[in-house]
Amino acid sequence: IYKSTDAGKTWTHLGLRNSQGIPALAVDPRNPNRVFAAALGHPYGASDERGIYLSTDGGQNWQKILAKDANVGGSDVEIDPASPDVVYASLWEVRLGPWEDGNQYSGTGGGVFKSTDGGKTWRALTNGLPKGIIQVDVAIATSQPSRLYASVATNEPSVGIYRSDDAGENWSRITSDPRPALRIGGGDLPVPRVDPKNPDIVYSASIVTMRSTDGGKTWTSLRGAPGGDDYQNLWINPNFPNILLLTSDQGALVSVNSGQTWSSWYNQPTGQLYHAATTNSFPYLVCSGQQDSGSVCVSSRGKDGEITFREWHPVGIIEYGYAAPDPLNPDIVYGAGRREVSKFSLSTGAFQNVTPVPASDPKVRADRTQPIVFSPVDPHVLYTTTNFLYKTGDGGQTWQTISPDLAREHGAIPASLGDKAAKDPNAARIRGVIYALAPSFKNVNTIWAGTDDGLLWVTRDGGANWKNVTPPEITPWSKVTQLSASHFDDETAYASVSRFRIDDLRPYIYRTHDGGKTWRLVTNGLPEGAPVDAVREDSVRKGLLFAGTETSAWVSFDDGDRWQSLELNLPHTSMRD
Repeated sequence: IYKSTDAGKTWTHLGLRNSQGIPALAVDPRNPNRVFAAALGHPYGASDERGIYLSTDGGQNWQKILAKDANVGGSDVEIDPASPDVVYASLWEVRLGPWEDGNQYSGTGGGVFKSTDGGKTWRALTNGLPKGIIQVDVAIATSQPSRLYASVATNEPSVGIYRSDDAGENWSRITSDPRPALRIGGGDLPVPRVDPKNPDIVYSASIVTMRSTDGGKTWTSLRGAPGGDDYQNLWINPNFPNILLLTSDQGALVSVNSGQTWSSWYNQPTGQLYHAATTNSFPYLVCSGQQDSGSVCVSSRGKDGEITFREWHPVGIIEYGYAAPDPLNPDIVYGAGRREVSKFSLSTGAFQNVTPVPASDPKVRADRTQPIVFSPVDPHVLYTTTNFLYKTGDGGQTWQTISPDLAREHGAIPASLGDKAAKDPNAARIRGVIYALAPSFKNVNTIWAGTDDGLLWVTRDGGANWKNVTPPEITPWSKVTQLSASHFDDETAYASVSRFRIDDLRPYIYRTHDGGKTWRLVTNGLPEGAPVDAVREDSVRKGLLFAGTETSAWVSFDDGDRWQSLELNLPHTSMRD
């Protein structure tokens, strides 16, 4: 939790760092030093810093006032603006598994609660709500605080929109329209918000933002698809409710006429790009897939002397995929994700699907972030991955499978999941994929591969034979986030490993100088609490390495023995490549 007393110019850290997630804050409208916080806790492990917290000194100290156990966290907290001792809070029992799909394990240990004495005592609100509540988001009508709205999830497939007219004592489901109850991408609940002047005007922010003017009975679309938008929150001006601020994965939108028209998010540097690759043309293009906004190649130089939005060109790659510009034809860009491989022409806009395997093949597993890369030695050769490695030399017209299944032979359930996967019949099935790939810069037959379930491999004969070179300390579901083959030495490689999904936030970068026979952990200087997502070797200066963590960029001038910050004026955010 952070606090600013100068309108956002500077910020001070206040606490609850070990929660790893603060979904909601509520500030007493009469006393700004009285603050409630919902702490969700570790997504991938049990943790004690979960629940609802209260500070009475502006965030200097925090007291846990509502909690159950190390698996149930706080997901929402709201203060009655007319009676600040009346507080509503939601608890959510949830844990994430380390695998890509079907990885959320929720329980019914949470619910929605009410306090009438400022958080000293609490009681569950249940009358009219469904049994087996998993997750709840609550909104209070400021102009009529006894009116509450809630989006409620149970084990049933659909979410329900509920209303209470007596401060939570009784509830009723108010609509059968599925649109305002659609989950946001990633599984989050739709976010209810109420007009501060009119209790019958209520909004639901989700993949489509909806509005009701009759207390939730009927709904109309206000802002939505197509566009890949996941709307995460809505702020309504308390004095002028026609002014709305709607946030999404792409940025923030403002409407001054109750949603009839909206501003643009293109004036905000909010693109979430996964992996960068460049063409060898002039001016060169930087290409990547970007979350919820398709893919893009950006020119390094505009026709008018500056880089504007006109230099952003869509390239037909799946949103979270890798891009691989053709080194022999800068007009062509390949992309990969979810086992699909695309071939795109920048000049004509023609798109071709050149996927190596059919989607129905039961032996094949694929991740959303799927490597695709040309050989640095032979520019005709292109590789991509699932749990197998594929090779083409003719632009994707034909493919060879050049590896066995490189994931672990047996599914492993990490101890960090506890008993959360006990009832999941698929929990122990094999799920791993090849997540990192590094063809050699010196030998066309040498290829390094790493999996998201914690294995490192190398082949010296173009894929005919593979050797497992995994260091013994890399346990199952340690994700090999990136591999970098040396530009100078065929025996040298670097691997970044993230154990965030097994509740370990320490940094891991490994280095080998003997072809993977031995590995050394090289993280001196990297901060604790920041998993490593990328490591790259400089192409000109030997021993010069770059690393990206979940919070910043780093550089080493001595082959990884010591690291120092490269953040400078970069934002403090996840660096994926």
